[in-house]
Amino acid sequence: MWIDTHCHLDASEFGVEADAVARAAAAGKVAGIVIPAVACANFGAVATLAARHANCRYALGIHPIFVPDAEESDLAVLRATAEAALGDPNLVAIGEIGLDFFVPALASGPLREKQEYFYSEQLKIARDLGLPVVLHVRRSQDIVLKYLRRIPVAGGIAHAFNGSFQQADAFIGLGFRLGFGGAMTFTRALQIRRLATQLPLDAIVLETDAPDIPPTWIHPGRNSPEELPRIGHVLAELRGMSVEDVACATTQNARAALPRLV
Repeated sequence: MWIDTHCHLDASEFGVEADAVARAAAAGKVAGIVIPAVACANFGAVATLAARHANCRYALGIHPIFVPDAEESDLAVLRATAEAALGDPNLVAIGEIGLDFFVPALASGPLREKQEYFYSEQLKIARDLGLPVVLHVRRSQDIVLKYLRRIPVAGGIAHAFNGSFQQADAFIGLGFRLGFGGAMTFTRALQIRRLATQLPLDAIVLETDAPDIPPTWIHPGRNSPEELPRIGHVLAELRGMSVEDVACATTQNARAALPRLV
């Protein structure tokens, strides 16, 4: 059994195939798929997909790449929508939220300030509702951590982690698991592979970030949650473990990170 802790199944790249992809993933023993929202406009889409498939769950949040087009009122919409959905067992987290300093236009000036404001306000929503968070941390780990220390939340996942061992330890110390996926399958991804090999196993969860970050065997094609078991095989090879043990451990870790994920 596998859990894909990060998959944008509602993305346009899947289109009308989304339902078939979810079913195929389930047939391939992907028992859980977490679908994070990226903006208020797709809150309904992720919830609807999760309601249609027994192996799907969702998170609600405003992605940092979408923050430039977001309005202050969107934060109130997020709070109200998430609060109203607390009775929905398919809601597992606030996400995808965080910071992205890889895009130059977002790394400084007013857009950076707006990112940090939206991130801190979404952390407050997660804190107030007692929900974990799914974090976007691209080239922003230290600042993401700074806000987590100021606004403690109920743990969660640092998605697509590619930081240092020191940063990894800091996230782990705050109760977070770290997400690894298709990037780990590339032999040239030396730092990611070192992290995946040497970090405590109980700190690691698996993800696809589909349709993005495809593994080496389908690059540059569309990624899919159906690829998660094979990604798990790569982690097993890196750690010198059985595939069964990796599947069991990463599934337990995902459920520990997102306790509503049952």
